Amino acid sequence: MTLQQHTRDSIDRAGIVGVAAVPHAPQFLSMPETEDHGQVARVRAAMAALGARLRALKPDCVIVLSNDHGDHFVTHSVAPFCVHAAERADGMHKHRGAWALDASCAYPLVRAMGDESFDLAFTLDAKIPTSFTIPYEFMGFDRDTPMTAIFVNAYVPPQPSPLRCHAFGQALARAVKRMGRRAVLIASGGLSHYPGTVHYPKPDVDTDRVLFEQMKAGNLAHLLAYDEAALDATGNVELRMTLVAAGAIASAGQRKPFIAEFEPSWHHTYAVLGWNLSLPVERASLIYPALPPTRVGLVRAVQTLRVDGAAARRFVKDPSAYCDSFALAADERAALIAADFDALRDRFDIHALLTAGALAQLRIQRGNGR
Repeated sequence: MTLQQHTRDSIDRAGIVGVAAVPHAPQFLSMPETEDHGQVARVRAAMAALGARLRALKPDCVIVLSNDHGDHFVTHSVAPFCVHAAERADGMHKHRGAWALDASCAYPLVRAMGDESFDLAFTLDAKIPTSFTIPYEFMGFDRDTPMTAIFVNAYVPPQPSPLRCHAFGQALARAVKRMGRRAVLIASGGLSHYPGTVHYPKPDVDTDRVLFEQMKAGNLAHLLAYDEAALDATGNVELRMTLVAAGAIASAGQRKPFIAEFEPSWHHTYAVLGWNLSLPVERASLIYPALPPTRVGLVRAVQTLRVDGAAARRFVKDPSAYCDSFALAADERAALIAADFDALRDRFDIHALLTAGALAQLRIQRGNGR
C-alpha cells in the first residue's frame, strides 16, 4: 500500500462513527426513595448495551457533549461551546476524583472548528460535572478512558439557537474527519425537566413522546421545529446536545437508531437512543426515482412520445420504425414496441410522468384515428 493509499484509507475510516443520546439524571447515582428503581435499572441496562455497541466500533476518541448546571459558566465567561483542554480534571459530587481527558484532541479541535467558522472556547481548570461522568460510567467507559468534554450552554440565556447547535454538529463531524480521528459522540441531556423550578414535578411527557417517536423513526430534522422559546417552555433546554448530535448524524445521512428506549418519570423523561454511522444508509425505494443514466436513449424515446404528437402518430403507425430513431437495448426496444408502460416505469425506472404522459398521448392519437 502506498503512503497516499494509506492516508486515504485512514481518512475513510475517520469521522464520527457512532452517536448516543442519553440522560444524566443525578438520581442514577443517589437512588433516593422517590425513584422507581426498576425504571432506573432499565435505563441503566439500555445505556450499558448502547455503550458496548459503540465500543465495538473501535473509536480512538470519545466526545461527550453536556451542559453546566451553574457550577462554572455563570458570570466570568459563558461560551456557547467550550472544550476541556487539560489532560485530567476533577469530577464532582459522587464522582469526585480524577478523570482522564483527551488533550491530544482538544487544541486540534479548537483549530479545526475555527476553520468551520465556530470559535470553540476552551478551559483548562473546570471540573467535570456528573452530567458528563454519569453517562460515561453507565455506558461502560472508565475514568482512565480519555474523554473529550464539550460544554454546551443550555441554561444561561442567550443560549445557542437550535439551528446553531445543529450546524455545530455538522461542523464537528467534518472537523473530526479532517483530524483523522475515529470518534463516538455522546450527547448527554434529558428530555423535559425543570430543575430548580416549581415545574420540576411536571415534565412535558406529551411533547417528549412526539420528540422521541420522530427520533426513533429517523426524522431528526423534526427537532429543528422547536425554537428557543419552545425548548424553554417544554423543559427541553438540554435538547441542545441532541441537536448537535442530530447535526453530526445528518452529515452521514439520516438513519434510524439501533436502540430506542423511552421512560418518563415524575421529574424527567429518560430517553436512550443510539446510531451506528459506520453502516451505509438504507434508502427506501422512491416513488419518483432518478432518471437512469444508463437508459438515456429510452428516456428520450418515451419523453418524445409524451410531448410530440407527430412522433406519437409515427409510433402508432410503425412502433419498430419509431424505435430505430433511438439507441435502445434489445429489452428496452421490446418493451417500448409492446407499449408496456408499466414495465417501462417499474422495471426500467422511467419516470412515471413520462410513461403516463406517453400512454395518454398514444391514446389521444389512436382516438383521433391518425
